Amino acid sequence: MSRASEPGPPSRLANVMARFDSLTARTVLVVLLGIGIVHLVSLWTYQISLDREAALSSDARLADRLLAIKRAVMRVPPGEREAVAHDLSGGSVDAHWSRTEHAVAGGADAARWDSLGRRLREILPELAEDGLVIGANRRGADDPHLAMISIRLPDQSWVNVGLVAPPVHASGSHGTLLSTSLMALGALLVSVLLVGWLTRPLSLFAEAAKGFYRNRSVTPLPETGPREVRDLAAAFNDMQRRIASLIEDRTQALAAVSHDLKTPITRLRFRIEDLDDPGARKAIAADLDDMERMIDQTLAFLRGERADEEVRSVDLVAILQTITDDMTDRGRHIGLGGLSSAVIAGRHLALKRAFGNLVENAVKYAGEVDVTVEREADRFVVTINDDGPGIALADVDRAMSPFVRLEPSRNQSTGGFGLGLPIAKAIIEGHGGTIALGQRPAGGLAVTVSLPEGGPVP
Repeated sequence: MSRASEPGPPSRLANVMARFDSLTARTVLVVLLGIGIVHLVSLWTYQISLDREAALSSDARLADRLLAIKRAVMRVPPGEREAVAHDLSGGSVDAHWSRTEHAVAGGADAARWDSLGRRLREILPELAEDGLVIGANRRGADDPHLAMISIRLPDQSWVNVGLVAPPVHASGSHGTLLSTSLMALGALLVSVLLVGWLTRPLSLFAEAAKGFYRNRSVTPLPETGPREVRDLAAAFNDMQRRIASLIEDRTQALAAVSHDLKTPITRLRFRIEDLDDPGARKAIAADLDDMERMIDQTLAFLRGERADEEVRSVDLVAILQTITDDMTDRGRHIGLGGLSSAVIAGRHLALKRAFGNLVENAVKYAGEVDVTVEREADRFVVTINDDGPGIALADVDRAMSPFVRLEPSRNQSTGGFGLGLPIAKAIIEGHGGTIALGQRPAGGLAVTVSLPEGGPVP
């Protein structure tokens, strides 16, 4: 088959989403991302708030200390001011008294010092605009002070306070991070339990649908839980009853149609015996045979694979062996290879009909047919290869449609009504499998059937 229309490799996002293909997994992923984002944003805003409060508190304490130093120095005689300023120094504050200011405005950190100056003026309104200078130390660029603050006294002398870099203390945010992380983990666990509780009814719906398919019996779901779940359960139960009623009505209608159509055909077979013309008698008998075969195949297609047959363990290899042996007895050579056993849960007669249609279809149009059975992961793959004319790629989909015969790839003179492949497709898909038609590289048709080891899946 052509590979021009094959999709490219899946994207990275598609691969990620494939790993979260259940409602529970995707809900947990969304909750986890939401909690993570909110958690990070809250930590960021909380840290900013702490830093702002710490800065305001630090500025307030600094302003109070500068005010205390200024008032203490200005109240003593000039000869004692340097000693008083030295006594009031300590920690990150180094205070001195002099006749001139030591701070010079500007510098690399001018923006930060201007902000500090505005805060100090707000806290200390008594400082005149030109009575406070914050900047670098004019005495040397290599001064260890972070900033030099010069405050003018009433007698035009200056108190010069150098701010030394304070020791770095370990941040106390680890406890906050741990507590908020534990809160996020608790919210995630609660979310997982909540999602599991909410999605549990969906699993019950799936199990009920599978049971309805396998056992053909209506098993009502309990109409409990939230309002939406109760409404869904009621609708599902009503759907089961309606489908069961439709199947029963269709079965009775098919039985009536089969009886009503075959009865006049049988009468016609008896009446043509009275005809004197052997040629006419033979032609009418052939037409009656065609009509009967058409009725049988049409009824088989309408009946589908849901016959009154229970699901049980069946061996695909045994079914194929029976079909190939029958074809060999009719003078056709068919090879069967691969596994010696392939047991699945299914309906024996339905599967025999499906593979019989596929093998007969290959035998009609080919000289040699090979059937192989292989295993791929948890599935069995049956491949039917023939050396016939095959099917054009453009006609593959049409070949699976009922009452469609392909021309010229399939010859009308071989008989059939275009129902063999659709019947096989309905049966295979009813067992949770897939069927695909393709061209062999050496010519001919390749039919690939894949069936799950676990049995039918609705």
